[in-house]
Amino acid sequence: MKIDGVIVVEGKSDVAFLSNFIEAEFVTTNGSEIPESTIDYLKEISDKSAIYVLTDPDSPGEKIRAKLNETIPNLKHCFVKKANSIKNGKVGVAESTKEEVLEALKNAITTKENKNSNLTMSDLNTLGLTGTSDSSQLRERVANKFHLGHCNAKTFLKRLNYCDITIDELKKIL
Repeated sequence: MKIDGVIVVEGKSDVAFLSNFIEAEFVTTNGSEIPESTIDYLKEISDKSAIYVLTDPDSPGEKIRAKLNETIPNLKHCFVKKANSIKNGKVGVAESTKEEVLEALKNAITTKENKNSNLTMSDLNTLGLTGTSDSSQLRERVANKFHLGHCNAKTFLKRLNYCDITIDELKKIL
């Protein structure tokens, strides 16, 4: 598969794995302490190239996404499912499958603040997506349907609004 753009990953093992079936430019962050030079490069190319963020489905991966979101507009976030990305006790993109990665790339979500999005934390609470013993499982079901990745309630709300998902769409899934 050829990707017209840049794929941001955490490390060399991710590049080695992805290079087996994806032709693209890869940029590594070398973990969550992203060098300023890497951020500057991504900012510079962001208006000319699509930037796909494909980080591990864990806390450091989320920190990388958040740091990049602070300074680079219109990132395309790709989420591999954690359950499908574990091998030998390790969680990550390199531990995923080709099919999981291609599905994540196909269902990338673009981060941009949308003025039409109006879901609130109160809406999530009303739907049982927060505040109940099974809220986490319900959020996971919705996140899987919309390819939002595993996340806490606050990040979940942000991603729903990025995608312009309505309360009616949530009700249908639940």
